[in-house]
Amino acid sequence: MTQVVELVEHAPAIGVALPDAVGRALAAGDIVDAAPDPYVSAHWSLRAGSKVGAVTVAVPGNDEPITVRVAPKVSIARLFFLLGYTLAPKGGWRDGEVDVAGHRDLLPALAHAVERQIDRALRQGLLQGYRANEETSLVVRGRIREAEQMRRRFGATLPVEVEYDEFTTDIAENRLLRTAVERLLRLPGVPHDVRRGLLHQRARLADVTVIVRGQPLPAWQPSRLNSRYQHALHLARTVLENASVEHAPGGLRVDGFLFDMNKLFEDFVTVALRESCRGFGHSARLQDPHHLDEASAIRMKPDFVLYGPHGAPCAVVDAKYKAEKRDGFPDADLYQMLAYCTALGLREGHLVYAKGNAPHAAHTVRHAGIVIHQHALDLDQEPSGLLLDVEKLTARLVSTPRV
Repeated sequence: MTQVVELVEHAPAIGVALPDAVGRALAAGDIVDAAPDPYVSAHWSLRAGSKVGAVTVAVPGNDEPITVRVAPKVSIARLFFLLGYTLAPKGGWRDGEVDVAGHRDLLPALAHAVERQIDRALRQGLLQGYRANEETSLVVRGRIREAEQMRRRFGATLPVEVEYDEFTTDIAENRLLRTAVERLLRLPGVPHDVRRGLLHQRARLADVTVIVRGQPLPAWQPSRLNSRYQHALHLARTVLENASVEHAPGGLRVDGFLFDMNKLFEDFVTVALRESCRGFGHSARLQDPHHLDEASAIRMKPDFVLYGPHGAPCAVVDAKYKAEKRDGFPDADLYQMLAYCTALGLREGHLVYAKGNAPHAAHTVRHAGIVIHQHALDLDQEPSGLLLDVEKLTARLVSTPRV
């Protein structure tokens, strides 16, 4: 039997009986906020932050691993809408294409989504393409690498250093899919039926090289040829780029997948605003670097900067997915936005939160005339309503005056 600890994102801390080694591993891995009980031995206080998903900690000599699950505050279906829109705003897939309503936890839903999209991508067979190879050969194939031949084998006829293009299935797109499948198969909590599907996809991709952990993910470019792969590739990169947990602190084995809701919310807000602004003749830049001081020593990167038709900044937005104070939004965010507005020469700035105490608040800064707006998006509403709120925010952004 596996001990399962159920937590909810940003919910109050709970006390749990845990081996001290497990508690320390959870704290060291930045998985949850974990603190030992000062009065009770082998008892820990656990509180989930913005990372959702599941991890399993295996203790040497103990046959019962411990699994910690963190459920998101939003529904799984809504989470997948946010993810799907962020990955492909004009794409065809949304949560309706994946039966996420049947999954209570994030990891099973994600594994199901990846397996289903890979299955769709591979129905017409594996994509093939040209891949550049460099090797030492006994026969001349392709082009001789003359500089390498002289450096390594000066005066020798054979073997020869060659480079050539090979038409193969072992290309970046298939490598990403194969590696995502392998990653999911190693994670705890994947349902048996989904695991069977993943094993089937692994068999179809058997001749494809798995990307070694720690190596950079290969780049791919969207094209007509790989259009049927694109939804699957977006999800595969989500699996491989997010907070995967796989290490062994202090002799413990920790495996799992954690999804950072902070980043998901930030990505959704900025991408949705960028898409909504396209019809106004404006351009948007995400994580656009600027400097606060004249000497360009103090660097800052607002989440979203909107530029008008003449290239001047006309609006700035920062997305904040965080727990607010009981009496309102965090004051530190106001100071940060004030700095953005001052550096960009804007009279108004906009902070966007997940649903809070009020849908909108505005603060006028004394002696500066700058107004800082705080907006709240209700993530529990239907996608159409959520996108309508983004459009209303867009209308306010395009009319933001400069200092």
